[in-house]
This record gives sequence, C-alpha cells and structure tokens, in this order.
Amino acid sequence: MTGFGRAWAGRLLPAAACPVVLACLLAACGSQQPVTGAARSAGDAVASPAAVRTADPATATPKASPKPTAAAKPLAGITVGIDPGHNGLNGTDPGYINHLIWNGRESETCDTTGTQTAGGYTEALYNFNVARYLRAALRADGAHVVMTRPNDHGVGPCVDRRAQILNRSGARVAIDIHADGGPAWGRGFTVLEPVADGPNDHVIRASERFGADVRAALLAHTSMPESDYYGSHGIEFRSDLAGLNLTTVPKILIESGNMVNATDAALLTSPRFQRQFAAALLAAILTFLHKQ
Repeated sequence: MTGFGRAWAGRLLPAAACPVVLACLLAACGSQQPVTGAARSAGDAVASPAAVRTADPATATPKASPKPTAAAKPLAGITVGIDPGHNGLNGTDPGYINHLIWNGRESETCDTTGTQTAGGYTEALYNFNVARYLRAALRADGAHVVMTRPNDHGVGPCVDRRAQILNRSGARVAIDIHADGGPAWGRGFTVLEPVADGPNDHVIRASERFGADVRAALLAHTSMPESDYYGSHGIEFRSDLAGLNLTTVPKILIESGNMVNATDAALLTSPRFQRQFAAALLAAILTFLHKQ
C-alpha cells in the first residue's frame, strides 16, 4: 500500500506478445499455485531478517540475458524488473523497517508492512503471488526477470534499495506491484506515475506511456474498475515515493485494488484473478516494448 491508504493510517499495520501465454493466464490455466502462509515453495526455508538483508540481489552475479534464436520469443534478450511491495515478515523487525531513508526528495521509512483484507490476507502476499505469475509469463516469452525479493517470508529490502536493484538490472521497463488500503466504500485500481525530480527526469514520458498501457490492459483484461476514490481516471502522479523518485528505468506503481473493500478483496485474494491481473500486466509490457 503506497497510495490513498497512507492517509488512512488506521488501515496500515503498525511497525512498519505471446498469445498462448497471455490466453493461458487469462483462462487461469497453468500449474503454478499461489504462495500461502501455510504452504511455501518446496525447499524454500524461512530466512531470518538478518539473512534476508544480507542476500542482496544487486550484488549477486548477473545472469546473462537469453540470446535470441532463429525463432526468437517476443521478449528474448530483454530484462524486465518487478518489485513486489513490502514483505511477509516486515512486521517482525520494526527497528529496521521504521528507519529513515532518502527517497529523492525527503526522508521516509525504509518500508511498511502494507495493508490487508478484513480476513487477514496480506498485501505483501498478494503482491508476491502476482509477481510470481507475471515472472513465469515473462520468462515464457523469453525475458530475463529481476525481482527485488525472492519470497514472502523475509524483511525488506528498503524501498530505496529496491529502486537501486531494478536500476542496476538493465531492465527496459519495471513495475512495482501493490494493493491499497483505502475507505471501505471505495473500489478500483490506480496507476501511480513518477514526477520529475532529477534522477528520473529522462524516464518520465516513457513511464507515462507505460502507465497508459497498464491502465488500458487492466480495463480490457480484468474485472477491476478504475478507482472511484483515488486519482483521476485510474491515474495519480506521486512525488513522495522512493521507487518512483529514484527510478532510472521506465516504471509505474500499480495499486491493484482496495483490500479494505469487500468486493475488491474477494477479487484480490482469488488465484484466478491474480493470474488474470498478471496477464494484463504482461499485455501492457508487451505493448509498451513493442512501441519503443
């Protein structure tokens, strides 16, 4: 949660184009299952906060981008960045999560825990599940994918570090995946776009084009409407978020829906909807890159 929900502090937990792949996701097919609190990926041990912070994706040996073949996939040789907002154990280490970082304009906390539904389904888990579905679809289309966190049972990294990871990845485009915690009566998604502040100046127009592609794809491929409580026609410009202020690659942040609203929550917690949402993001990425 990085949007309207910040003004609803009580909602924020304290402590803070491959047609086959696209059609498959939209039809909710495939063998991937969402991560849940009770069932994590096989062999995926729970890491301590210290261990998670030590494992820095930006310092790992870069993976070579796939080389195009005679029958190249549409995203062969292209790197795409994904930041699944928050993390599943952020609430266990308030000292770390609440320390201040520089977001390009002012100080903000390293991160927050995010929001959750009335039933306790966390935003961090939603963000990670959609990111996993999107990563699989992008890889099927030949892309190299860089994610800012490897699982949903760690702490961090801080929002400025997430921006650095994606900036250094060589990504042609990147997306921050979130869900909001707004008023209970409000529904819908909002695309958050950056405001020029120096580091991101040269990607502002490209980010706006990508944001328009994301908005169009969500309206075409999902049942989530534009927000009726935040932004204008599904778009909001933000100058107070490190992920957007510090980006040097075209990027937007998507508030996928309002977890506090019962109708939105029923969608956001559905694996079928999560796959459809990922398919819409894939369609937007393909559209954006095709026009470059």
